[in-house]
Amino acid sequence: MAYTTDMSIFVSATPSQVPKTKNAGVISLLYATIIIILLVAQLFTFEDFPALLAALGLPGGEMCGHITAVVLVIFELLALPFLLRMYLSPAFRIVSMIAGWLTAGTLLFLTIWESGGHTSNSILLGATVPLPTGAWNICMSLALCVLATWASWGLWPFGRTRKK
Repeated sequence: MAYTTDMSIFVSATPSQVPKTKNAGVISLLYATIIIILLVAQLFTFEDFPALLAALGLPGGEMCGHITAVVLVIFELLALPFLLRMYLSPAFRIVSMIAGWLTAGTLLFLTIWESGGHTSNSILLGATVPLPTGAWNICMSLALCVLATWASWGLWPFGRTRKK
């Protein structure tokens, strides 16, 4: 009996929480849309994306560029189910929410790193669309952090019951 009640978070998909406010649902969709745009742009020329990240001069060289490219794309992909309020198990809902935080945090770290003058092309849209680097990249990444926080607050998966 204890096994079925303790492990029930891994068993079945459940609907997401009702957003705390109407704006929280809109913000989560906005953040998901931005992530989809970034993800598609990065995957469109993914063969060049690791070289762009390696040009940042991250410790670890070219291998670090490859690992960072793969990890960033995985974070972006995993963040979408939570933001789109799909039916998920509670455990995967948490993983997806954390992936949204890690996406924004990773992009913020990389844009701050690239502002050091390592490259003239922004990493936000991968190698698909060449964008100049600058303070706007950091502002965009900070905005993504705000969107991730707002969406997580509005769709927080703990402590509330679903309204009927």
